[in-house]
Amino acid sequence: MFAIHTIPDAFTPAECARIVALAHQDDLAEAGLVGRVSDHNIRRAELAWLDERAGSDWVMERIIRLVSAVNRAAFGFDLSEFAESPQVARYGAEREGHFGWHSDIGDGPVARKRKLTMVVQLSAADAYDGGVLELRPDLAVRAAERWQGAAVLFPSFMLHRVTPVTRGERHSLTIWAHGPAFR
Repeated sequence: MFAIHTIPDAFTPAECARIVALAHQDDLAEAGLVGRVSDHNIRRAELAWLDERAGSDWVMERIIRLVSAVNRAAFGFDLSEFAESPQVARYGAEREGHFGWHSDIGDGPVARKRKLTMVVQLSAADAYDGGVLELRPDLAVRAAERWQGAAVLFPSFMLHRVTPVTRGERHSLTIWAHGPAFR
């Protein structure tokens, strides 16, 4: 069985609100940095990336500290960098936002170097129905905690999904730590 590690208080509710606000600043859409993923069979969400967002440096600093500590304690992966920007996703009920079963290792040179995935719950648990982050560390399906500010870390090769949101909206922050390919 592969490990899943949860940090229940990685970010405070106020910090979660700040991250959502950063991701959805008005000029993001104009700059082309917010987009909808159109393959409705796989993923339906609005995405924003935090790199180069004024006032977002503190988010990456926190991510680096959290991932480093959890990797030392629970995974021991050979990590070398964060080659991708933190991604904020909005899954809304109006479009039945979801993300089907997948792993975070795939095509492309960057995806093949993903070793550790961290997903942070930015929305309050009562702000939406559905939208459950489910993981398959083995034959069983496990639901991630829905506490606002909780971070779930797992190997990037682990299958996971977000079930359809049926009421409200779910925001999450995802980042991938990179390193040499698994052997």
